[in-house]
Amino acid sequence: MIYDAKNPLHQKQAIEKIKFFIEKGKRFELKVKQQRRSIAQNSYLHLIFSWFAVETGYTTEEVKQDIFKKIVNPTLFYEGEHQGKIEGIKIERWRSTASLDSKEMTLAIDRFRNFSSIELGIYLPEPTDLVGIQELENELSKHSNQEYI
Repeated sequence: MIYDAKNPLHQKQAIEKIKFFIEKGKRFELKVKQQRRSIAQNSYLHLIFSWFAVETGYTTEEVKQDIFKKIVNPTLFYEGEHQGKIEGIKIERWRSTASLDSKEMTLAIDRFRNFSSIELGIYLPEPTDLVGIQELENELSKHSNQEYI
């Protein structure tokens, strides 16, 4: 069960559960549940990826993996190199966007929007710009190439 520390009932339930585990000599794990980004934030992100792809000629996957993560937001996504069992082969590890909380995702999106506008002159509407978002959705619906959508 996930407990909300702000809820007094959940506080009592969590304390009782921990006491029970300790008394019974059980192994247990405590970890913080990060606030996930919203479905709306996720939809918005994929919308601006698609528009950026249409404007630049990249696929949405190239936009997400190479531009959004590696060029614009490497400090958020790069996890380092991993040396496996094969001598001399190192693999770079990059975080998934799914692992970001809403605050990190907001930062990543803001950086991407700034990069798009300043470096390439491509306007990506803010999440609150409903008219701009609707215009992008309309324009994207005109593109029959499904790799952008």
